[in-house]
Amino acid sequence: MRCLVTGVAGFVGSHLAERLLADGHEVCGVDAFVDYYPRHLKEQNLVALRAQERFTFVEGNLLDVELTSLVEGVDWIFHQAAQAGVRASWGKDFSLYADCNVLATQRLLEAVVTTGNHIQRLVYASSSSVYGDATALPVMETATPHPVSPYGVTKLAAEHLCSLYHHNFGVPTVSLRYFTVYGPRQRPDMAFHRFCKAIVERQPIHVFGDGNQTRDFTYVSDIVEANVRSAAIGTAGSVMNIAGGSRVTVRHVIDLLREISGLPVQVTFGQEQHGDVRDTFADISNAVKLIGYQPRMPLHEGLAHEFDSMAALYRYKQRSIA
Repeated sequence: MRCLVTGVAGFVGSHLAERLLADGHEVCGVDAFVDYYPRHLKEQNLVALRAQERFTFVEGNLLDVELTSLVEGVDWIFHQAAQAGVRASWGKDFSLYADCNVLATQRLLEAVVTTGNHIQRLVYASSSSVYGDATALPVMETATPHPVSPYGVTKLAAEHLCSLYHHNFGVPTVSLRYFTVYGPRQRPDMAFHRFCKAIVERQPIHVFGDGNQTRDFTYVSDIVEANVRSAAIGTAGSVMNIAGGSRVTVRHVIDLLREISGLPVQVTFGQEQHGDVRDTFADISNAVKLIGYQPRMPLHEGLAHEFDSMAALYRYKQRSIA
């Protein structure tokens, strides 16, 4: 298959592109290197990809690049690109979220229609943030979305656009609502990355809230598997929760990292942040039924993989500075 991966230099996008190449597909990756976090980290994500003959890279913003030529002849599109971050989506930067998450998605969908809609699937990376503070857990896709952050609003709007283009123009979209993805290459602003970095650098871990909030943590390889299955056998027009079946408290995660690292861990607790939900927990029965999805990575093992990668990253950085 010929595949287009937007946001290819990011956390999930780079892992997904590597999997597609390993499966024998051709991959064109697009990334704008927006400055939400340092470019050098994203460049590191691309090192293995750039060494592959079946990989081509286009640096550009989906708001500006000529998309029709990019989607022409493509079989599968994986739309991972977005302006990330719940807490940063308030205030003056909201226009950036609206542009990158909503308008960019609409331009991509229009490009598919313009080129004759010959693609087999467009898999959109949605988010559990669309639910907000769900009134019943585990949450099902039939629950009424009620995002509590501007970020969640934009992810839901883009998801609605995918549904509209499917119903009106036959674009074969599949939307995947990711639940708290973790693993190697995780963004620096995300909790597990921050926790691991603090442990390696012998600094206190800072937790927003009391640490008793829960999340349904999902390892990145399980997210990748869901994307590949959705492209190959997913039902066009469907929306699915993709989660890891590891709903635990933040305090429990810190205890696991203390055990994995074998190092003393100091923790400080602060105020809850606007837009952060208290608990997430997904019903994944729809994904099980439609694509045979089953999360494979246990939380302890996945955390160990992430800690090892972060330890290598920040110990290298310390050596290079010294």
